[in-house]
Amino acid sequence: MTAAGGLRLIVVDPGHFHAALVQREMIEGLSPRVSVHAPLGPELLDYLNRVTQFNLRPQDPTRWALDLQAGPDFIERLRREPPGGVVIFAGRSRRKIDLMEMAVETGLHVLCDKPAIIRREDLDRFAAVLATAEYRGLVVADMMSGRVSVMARLVRALVADADIFGEPVAGTPEEPGVMLGGVHHLFKTVSGIVNRRPPWYFDITEQGEGLADTGVHAVDRVHETLFPADALDYRADIEILTAKRWPTPITAMQFEQVSGGAPWPDYLRPWVSGGRLDYFCNGRVAYCVRGIHTRLDVLWEWEAAAGGDDTQSALFRGTRAQVELRQGESENYRAEIYVLPHANIENALTDKIAALQPEFPGINAARKGDAWHIDVPVALRLGHDPQFAAYARQFLGYVKDPASRPKRDVPNLIAKYHVTTEAVARSHAAGGSR
Repeated sequence: MTAAGGLRLIVVDPGHFHAALVQREMIEGLSPRVSVHAPLGPELLDYLNRVTQFNLRPQDPTRWALDLQAGPDFIERLRREPPGGVVIFAGRSRRKIDLMEMAVETGLHVLCDKPAIIRREDLDRFAAVLATAEYRGLVVADMMSGRVSVMARLVRALVADADIFGEPVAGTPEEPGVMLGGVHHLFKTVSGIVNRRPPWYFDITEQGEGLADTGVHAVDRVHETLFPADALDYRADIEILTAKRWPTPITAMQFEQVSGGAPWPDYLRPWVSGGRLDYFCNGRVAYCVRGIHTRLDVLWEWEAAAGGDDTQSALFRGTRAQVELRQGESENYRAEIYVLPHANIENALTDKIAALQPEFPGINAARKGDAWHIDVPVALRLGHDPQFAAYARQFLGYVKDPASRPKRDVPNLIAKYHVTTEAVARSHAAGGSR
């Protein structure tokens, strides 16, 4: 549906703060008038508070006007939306597949917060939703905000340069060709607001485990970096080797602090023992993608160290150089890129940095011990929150012209969720679960 001033945005049951982050800025092509359908409760109030803060901030305030209908029939109201609008789902993960099916039947484009699905059993339904959407000229995508990160884009550019990186090293299970890690934190502040996590967030059958949730970003980064122009067939190109899971213990006091609710809801009691919740949010998967051994570690801790934040790491091994992203204590928890050469790459790296200047002005490569450090100016570093509006702009470009969407996007979405959901299933089969 095209409203005055652009496409109509429809927000359904915004149970995760990512829904509000799409509205952190005014976006060309979106109408400032937004439909919101949700049950009345603390999650809706949190969303309204965030959008209100965006509208009232002194610098570059937004101008969102919300047509709010709060009540238990919010899903049925979605069915009555005129076709052509863009709907956002950011909340309970298990039912997203039902909502996506309904939205596509209604004729709506879908921008779904990750994870789109959390169960292996839903992969075929997800593939069917994507096929139906493509047939009807609709766009269905997940919020891969990390794709617009300057650091991720630079890593992709370096790995794609054969004169610098060479060819990907296949590696072995013990020494993979690719390793990615991420550490997230349960208790943190986002856009100046304590990030409340509703009690259901800790239900792994509702929100999903670490590999099914934040693991989506890690798999996306691997595939986008190694095969930026290729469509992957998960049946032929991907082999899951091993997977494991383990919990982060949460005390009753911590649970109350982050959720605002008293422990423990009945649906969490299967994971409660000795006065603590075993939250199975940590996982590791080893798999091969087109023969390249890959290992992903997804970790959740309670709270970041002073001055710290969520962190990520990446290692891509090539025949001429190794490209790394580091964000540990030695980097003051700021993401930094290093290129560790196995050959003489100085001239190629110098040429590449010069060629990237129009896109990334001010970047520089400086020798640091045995490695080259890629210095990225602060002005280029887009933080976590602004990435959502940036990705939404890219998504809207596809909505306006569905033919402009790369043909590989749909098969790669299916391949990505095959890895995450199969990894969770394998980790359960490996034991260590309750």
